[in-house]
Amino acid sequence: MAVASDAANWPAHGLEETTLAAEPDDQFNLWMAQAVAFGIPEPTAMILATVSAAGQPGARTVLLKGHDASGFTFYTNRTSRKGSDLGEVPRACLLFPWHAMHRQVIIEGPVTPVPATASEEYFGTRPRASQLAAWASRQSTVIGSRGELEARYARMEQRWPDGEQIPLPVFWGGYLLVPQTFEFWHGRANRMHDRLRFRRQGNTWVVERLAP
Repeated sequence: MAVASDAANWPAHGLEETTLAAEPDDQFNLWMAQAVAFGIPEPTAMILATVSAAGQPGARTVLLKGHDASGFTFYTNRTSRKGSDLGEVPRACLLFPWHAMHRQVIIEGPVTPVPATASEEYFGTRPRASQLAAWASRQSTVIGSRGELEARYARMEQRWPDGEQIPLPVFWGGYLLVPQTFEFWHGRANRMHDRLRFRRQGNTWVVERLAP
């Protein structure tokens, strides 16, 4: 994590087992609320890491669109590289990089597509321009120019004029990551960072401190 090395720039206090929430969801909700209050730009932005069947890793930034006891939800084009990876290897890692607060949250687990009804419901809440863009972009495919992309967008505008409902693309939808581990990382001086991990064991969570 690239931050200033001067010890004075690091928090005086970190993360202790005695102050950790009993459930990882509660700890995540607390840190998310604090990130929002702190003014972190795009606090719901998270790095999604996937791997293909050939073993090629990939990472990109997506937005968290839902979180509850069942897991973490995000949406994308299912034919994109990340969609293809998840179709081949349905596991992923999420990283929330709240650098300004000297915090990170890392979450790992299996991923499943969300039901079409949930994807339709969320798609209907997106701005109209974003709905058209979802149809216009065949995400991750090679295109000849920016003009080609804009021409596709213009055709979508003609296909669905203002006032007409834009349907959910068949190639677009949501995914749910069900956490198996949560790691809460809190920066400390001299690289002596705090790392507390919740690891699912049956129906309970085991808390472990990791060396920095």
